Amino acid sequence: MIATSTFSVPLANEGATSELMADLALLIGAGDVITLSGDLGAGKTAAARALIRYLAVDDALEVPSPTFTLAQSYELPPFPLIHADLYRINDASELDEIGLSPLPDGVVALIEWPERAPDALPGDRIDIALSHRPALGSTARAAEITGYGKAAAKVTRLKLLRQFLDGAGYLDARRERMPGDASTRSYARLHTNNGSVILMNSPRRPDGPPIYDGKSYSAAVHLAEDVRPFVAIGNGLRKHGFSAPAIRHTDLESGFLITEDLGGAGVVEGEPPQPIVERYEAATEMLAALHREVLPETLPLTAETSYDMPVFDVDAWLIEIGLMLEWYMPDRGVQPSDELRAEFLGMWRTLLQKPAAAPQTWVIRDYHSPNLIWLAERTGILRVGIIDFQDALLGPAAYDVVSLLQDARIDVPEQLELSLLTRYIKARRTTDPSFDPAAFAELYAIMSAQRNTRLLGTFARLNRRDGKPQYLKHQPRIWTYLNRSLGHPALAMLRDWYAANVPPPIP
Repeated sequence: MIATSTFSVPLANEGATSELMADLALLIGAGDVITLSGDLGAGKTAAARALIRYLAVDDALEVPSPTFTLAQSYELPPFPLIHADLYRINDASELDEIGLSPLPDGVVALIEWPERAPDALPGDRIDIALSHRPALGSTARAAEITGYGKAAAKVTRLKLLRQFLDGAGYLDARRERMPGDASTRSYARLHTNNGSVILMNSPRRPDGPPIYDGKSYSAAVHLAEDVRPFVAIGNGLRKHGFSAPAIRHTDLESGFLITEDLGGAGVVEGEPPQPIVERYEAATEMLAALHREVLPETLPLTAETSYDMPVFDVDAWLIEIGLMLEWYMPDRGVQPSDELRAEFLGMWRTLLQKPAAAPQTWVIRDYHSPNLIWLAERTGILRVGIIDFQDALLGPAAYDVVSLLQDARIDVPEQLELSLLTRYIKARRTTDPSFDPAAFAELYAIMSAQRNTRLLGTFARLNRRDGKPQYLKHQPRIWTYLNRSLGHPALAMLRDWYAANVPPPIP
C-alpha cells in the first residue's frame, strides 16, 4: 500500500494561497512532482503562479497559464521547473509530445488538471486539491494537500511547519525566499507590521550513508544533524558578547526556528565581489576577541539539557581530506591506488599532530563572507554578525582565520590576506605576550592545506552527488589558496606529493 499523508488548509484570499505555496517551496527540491486539481476557477493557476514567483523572488514575474502551450519551463534559482496544464490532453500518450512522459530528471514538475492523465503520474507526488468556499467569502478557497509515497513525509512536514508558524504568530506573515547553502537547510524572511524575522527549516538528516565506521559523513566529521547545536552555540556566542541572531521561537524536535533578522548587509561588494577592507578588519578582530575568551566546552540547551561541543580531531580531519581521494581526483581522471591512499593519509596523519596538540577554542568552521552580516549601527566587534555556526566545535584558532582570509567563494588578494593575518597576530599578542607568531603561521598553513583539500573534494561531491555544478567554479580559487600554503617549509613533503599526484582543477 502506498503511504499517504493529508491535511486541509482554509484559504481566505489569494494572499493565504501565496503563503501556503511559499511554505511548500521551503520543503521541495528537484525531482518533486506537485499536482493541482480542482474545478475551473478554483485557483490552480493562482497557486502555481504564487509558487513560481516565490522561487524566482520576483512578485512581478509573468507566469501565463499554460493552457494553450501545455507546458512552460522556468530556470529558477534553486532548480528548473516545468509548469504544465493537461486540460487539453485527451490521452496520456500525448504527454510524450510535450516532454512530460517520462518526466525530465532534475526538475520540479507543477501540473494542473492531473486527472486528465492519472496513469501517467508518478506514485511519489504531492496533490493540492483546491475548492471554492463561498460561505467564507467570494475569494475563499480550501486546499486539501495529500502526499503519496515518498512525498507523504514532505506533506507531514508541511503540516508541522504550518502549526509552528501558527503557534509563533507568523502564519499570516508575508514570505520572502532567501538563498540556501550547501546543506539541506532552507530559509525564508517573514514580514509583519512589526518588522521581519528569519524562518529556518532544518530537517534532521545525516549527510550521506553510514560508510565511515558505521557513521554518516556528517556524524564522522561532527556536522550538525539537527537544530540543537545552532540554538546552544548561538546563545553561547551572545552570552560572550558576540553578534549572533537572537532565537525567538523553536521546535527542536521538528527542526524549525524563528530568529532575529540581522539584515542583508555583507562584508563584500562589487561584481565580482571583493572584500570591503574595513569590514574584513573588523571580522579579523572579532576572531581575535573570540580566541582570547575562555570558552566552555558544554553549553545549556534547555532547562533540562545541555550540548557538548565536539572536538575537531585528527580522525575528523582525515575523513574530510579523504574527499579529495573519493571525489576530486576521480573527477580529474585519477583513481588513487591503495598505495597512493596510504601515502596521502600517512603524511597527513603526521602533519595533523601539531594542530591536534594546539590550544583549543571554538571553531565556527564556516566563518567567511556568505555567513557574515555587517551591522553598521553597532560598535566594535558587535558590527560583525555571525549567522552560520551550528557546525562549531573545539579546535585550533588558526582554522577560522583561514576560513575568513582564504574565502572559498571570493578572491582575497594575497597582500590583503597577509595584512589581515598580521593584524590578527598583533591583536593576540596585545593580550598574550606568549603568543608565538611563527608557530601560529605554521598552524595556519597546515589548516589552510587541510581545509582547501577538503573543499576541492566537497565541491566535486556537490556537483556529482547532489547536482550542484555551480560549486565547481570555486575550485580554481581554492587551488590557488592551497598552493599558497603548501609553500610553507613545514609542508614541503606534502607539496611534492600534490605536485606529483593531484591534477589542478579545470579553469
